[in-house]
Amino acid sequence: MTQNTSLKDLLAGAQLPALPQSAIRLLELAQDPENGPAEFAVPIEADPGLTGQVLRFVNSSYFGFSREISNVKLAITLVGIRTIKNFALWSAVFSLMPNPKSGPFDLKSLWQDSLRRGLFARSVGKHLGLKDAEDLFAAALLQDMAVPLLAKELGDKYRTLIEGRSEGQARMSDLERETFGWTHAEAGGVIARGWSLPEAFAELIESHLDLEDYLASPEQEPGRVAVALSALLPATADESWKELERFQSGYEKVMKGGPTVAETLEKVDADYEEFAPVLKLANPSVTLVELYNQSLQKAAT
Repeated sequence: MTQNTSLKDLLAGAQLPALPQSAIRLLELAQDPENGPAEFAVPIEADPGLTGQVLRFVNSSYFGFSREISNVKLAITLVGIRTIKNFALWSAVFSLMPNPKSGPFDLKSLWQDSLRRGLFARSVGKHLGLKDAEDLFAAALLQDMAVPLLAKELGDKYRTLIEGRSEGQARMSDLERETFGWTHAEAGGVIARGWSLPEAFAELIESHLDLEDYLASPEQEPGRVAVALSALLPATADESWKELERFQSGYEKVMKGGPTVAETLEKVDADYEEFAPVLKLANPSVTLVELYNQSLQKAAT
């Protein structure tokens, strides 16, 4: 592959797996606001695997219902159509991603990072009073979905980039742009559109590296700012937070006297502990707030 490799040609040759019919049907139903829990329950109940995932999700400690929910329609009624649709969508994408053996790349670590970023974006969105906070959660979860596919298709070249990231000392996107002329964010946008995901999702995924473009007037695109800020969270494998100063600066412009960085990260860590078992993900060895405090101490010495 050379720097002028066409991203669309690369992804076309990769033969993207098809989304499950249940996920496609949920996306179709979401286009009509008249559809309610009864309509959304039908494709979920037609997929036994998805039914089990949804009920496990709704009955998790994340929601904390006092009684067991055993009915999909009731589950949708209790937690909302958007929440269930986005959970089903992410579960579908989660199941389709390849697991390439590419240097230090680790699929489970990627999903751990994705879940923390999704929870962070939703927390920021809820603080800002955004109605689409659940969509921010899903978009932030999916922002790096192109990485496993790129690692599989580009083999040694992409492995070199992953290794060149040096545990967060260099940005993956900078290395991608320098080597190929495009980034995994652009690739994610192409994949999202190829799967006919909502255009708003594709745009949030595509723009998650463009924080500075929105910080001059963060109130105009608060959702994009929330997702782009989430992209600056450290990876679970990182021993330091190289992007911390940039993250803090953006966070303060957006939150304007709201919860402190530490308070938000503590909430993300707590939400992660409750959500992760649903997706069979382990807890990272170091929490976000621990890494944040460690990075502040290092900066002060």
